[in-house]
Amino acid sequence: MTRTSTAAADVQPARRPPRRVLLALSVTEVTSWGVLYYAFPVALADITAGTGWSATAATAAFSAGLVVSALAGIPVGRLLDSHGPRRVMTAGSVLAVPATVGIALAPTFAWFVAAWLVAGIAMAAVFYQAAFAALTRWYGPRRVRALTTLTLVAGLSSTVFAPLTSALLTVLDWRATYLVLAAVLAVVTVPLHALALTPPWPPAAHPSPAPGGTPRRVPAEVRTPGFLLLSAALTVTAFGLYAASLALIPLLTGRGFSASLAATTLGLLGAGQLLGRIGYAPLSTRTTPAGRTVAIIVASAVTIGALAVVPGPPAVLIAAAVLAGAARGAGTLLQATVVADRWGVARYATLSGWFSAPVTAAAALAPWGGTALAAATGSHPVAFGVLAGLVALTAGAVALSRHAR
Repeated sequence: MTRTSTAAADVQPARRPPRRVLLALSVTEVTSWGVLYYAFPVALADITAGTGWSATAATAAFSAGLVVSALAGIPVGRLLDSHGPRRVMTAGSVLAVPATVGIALAPTFAWFVAAWLVAGIAMAAVFYQAAFAALTRWYGPRRVRALTTLTLVAGLSSTVFAPLTSALLTVLDWRATYLVLAAVLAVVTVPLHALALTPPWPPAAHPSPAPGGTPRRVPAEVRTPGFLLLSAALTVTAFGLYAASLALIPLLTGRGFSASLAATTLGLLGAGQLLGRIGYAPLSTRTTPAGRTVAIIVASAVTIGALAVVPGPPAVLIAAAVLAGAARGAGTLLQATVVADRWGVARYATLSGWFSAPVTAAAALAPWGGTALAAATGSHPVAFGVLAGLVALTAGAVALSRHAR
């Protein structure tokens, strides 16, 4: 299905939503990502020291929650289309509070895992997918600016919550720290979702019926080659970028970087994401959806490849890391907009749930996958080269998806 044929399916907002919508979502995304995602790596050492669980086991529980989030995103997308973000995101933030309390109070590792699985369901309802659906449907053709603003602000979640979590851990143990973070979730996200997300929700398009006359459980668009190829391309790209980001420090220390300079370079990669998000809006006005998708994928492959083959000097490797971060930042907005660009906004949340599920799962598995690939190849540079090659191959899948019906 082409963009031209779906343009009529776009739901045009009657008027610009109140500014409080974008402001509220910006605050709740910073808080939700900060508590449910970025607090964990900061608290990991204290969790393992206080419980005796291995870092691998604790991280596996966290990753399992992210995989659940990917799977839960499919039904959450349908609920968003049917009921709007106010009910869904409020319910998600309400669920996130006891899940975080459960993480804090887990008496055994099994309870710890179970709490993260429940947190994964909450993540599906409060992370980017739900916020993107809200802004896409409410802002219609003006969505790129709103989405860019949201991701720029939400990109500060680690900047806010990593030091906050670290400060709490200096005066409290990890369990008390998570209880405080649960209170922050309750005080900030629940009332903002309930009281600010109030504009009328545009009616969703009805799914096409199956031959027997009943609605399809899997939307017809999802089963098209174009949808599958495009989702697969962004899934592989996300895996490559996340795995490379998380394996960057051992790659750089192997090339002679000090531990502190390698950590600083990783931080600059994060700063590069902001550059990519800022640059996405002008890119979207000058390219077609397929053109900018290919451009971002090729940029991802080239920067990962540069990190694989360039031995130095340090300034060149740092520049490559920043550019990789920019590609990753632009990729976040690409994922947010590509479904609406290709298939319209009328059923955005439903289609986005299916589209994003493998992408989110790939990002969740990337820490393990990158480490396993480096172990299998015996070298971080070789692993980066393999990742670059895989990402580069997906550019062809995007070209095919453009013409597939």
